[in-house]
Amino acid sequence: MHFHLSHTADDNYRQLTTAPVPGLIMKLAVPTIISMLVTSFYNMADTYFVGKIDTQSTAAVGIVFSLMSVIQAIGFFFGHGSGNYMSRRLGAKDTANAERMASTGFFLAFFSGLVLMALGLLLLTPLSVWLGSTPTILPYTEQYLGIILLGTPFMSASLVLNNQMRFQGNALYAMVGIVSGAFINVALDPLFIFVFDMGVAGAAVATVISQVCSFTLLLFMSRRGGNIRIRYRNFTPTLAFLKEIVSGGTPSLARQGLASLSTILLNLAAGQYGDAAIAGMSIVSRIGMFINAFFIGFGQGFQPVCGFSYGAQLYARVRQAFWFCVKVGVAFLAVCAVLGFGCAEQVVELFRKGDPAVVATGAAALRWQLVTYPLGAWVIISNMMLQTIRKPVRATLLSSARQGLFFIPLIFILPHVWGLQGVEMCQAVADMLTFLLAIPITFSVLAEMKRKERMLASL
Repeated sequence: MHFHLSHTADDNYRQLTTAPVPGLIMKLAVPTIISMLVTSFYNMADTYFVGKIDTQSTAAVGIVFSLMSVIQAIGFFFGHGSGNYMSRRLGAKDTANAERMASTGFFLAFFSGLVLMALGLLLLTPLSVWLGSTPTILPYTEQYLGIILLGTPFMSASLVLNNQMRFQGNALYAMVGIVSGAFINVALDPLFIFVFDMGVAGAAVATVISQVCSFTLLLFMSRRGGNIRIRYRNFTPTLAFLKEIVSGGTPSLARQGLASLSTILLNLAAGQYGDAAIAGMSIVSRIGMFINAFFIGFGQGFQPVCGFSYGAQLYARVRQAFWFCVKVGVAFLAVCAVLGFGCAEQVVELFRKGDPAVVATGAAALRWQLVTYPLGAWVIISNMMLQTIRKPVRATLLSSARQGLFFIPLIFILPHVWGLQGVEMCQAVADMLTFLLAIPITFSVLAEMKRKERMLASL
């Protein structure tokens, strides 16, 4: 299969509802995998370059990351909420409503970003403390966060554009915008941090510049090919559209928002054991995100196939795509777990050499996490399917489980019993419990699709 940068909405519809499933998912997944890897790579770039300064700066980047998760949560909320609706409408050949939803999701995200930026700058010091800064880390956090907040509207709106293009089956356009921004960030980081001697503030400036560049490119890309254009006159914040965004986007908001809250609680729990523990845990969070980014990118190749096929009532095709993704995911994550288990220390040392306390905490936490990695394939693909076919309650329950329902009580209980080891093992225990919850939820939905299939066959 080859990528064509000049296809129409009709070509997309034909391809997403008739092309052989494994090849189609792989084709759609390649650009989204690259987008996801590059996004997490440029999150890791700050950690990597700042790790060369000192432990406090490394910890400050880890602390601010939980707020960046909130900004991402807003982008994913509007992006997935509008994108899920668009893929179902395009599958049902209703382009007019898809066009209105595209502009509505985009402008709501941009305006929300402006509000969050203003609030964050007004409450900079209390916000830094609330996110988990110790007195020694606080000045670094304020410096980094004050600059990062300026990019908020661009970051949230970029995520909307990226997701909308993906749900239209045009992931290649989305990839170009995201990848360009990431390369700019990786190039500017060492320049601002070391050459201009700006320290942790240099990392923040590089991130904001790259986000604005990414936003500009994505806006340009959204006017190419078969993509729906963003026009202010199509901005339609009606109750019906807001309900669609809420039902399609709440699982993402819950997942990302709770991920942010759990990162704050993790930093506060690790902070009891010193700055090195915060730095070690924040490095492991980034490594975990990088591996997950690969698999989430692969799963995002499944979503447009799932949305279009479900909209066109091709339920057998949805189930076939689901099982294909689960099998590939379990195999991939099992390989990552085995490789990572053997070289945990070396992996953590890439980010913070010369601080044995950071490496010891990070390696122990990484090994705990890797044990439950393969189970994540079932959880992630189930969640994506539930969200795309509009099962908001079940999708939100499942997406809230890993970082919320299970992680939040565990981060209070386990360190109380096992000390620092309790902090290190918390995510793995939460992952195991989430997997057990996901099994009955997903099987009930797969059975429901089989029933619909039989009803269609009997008509």
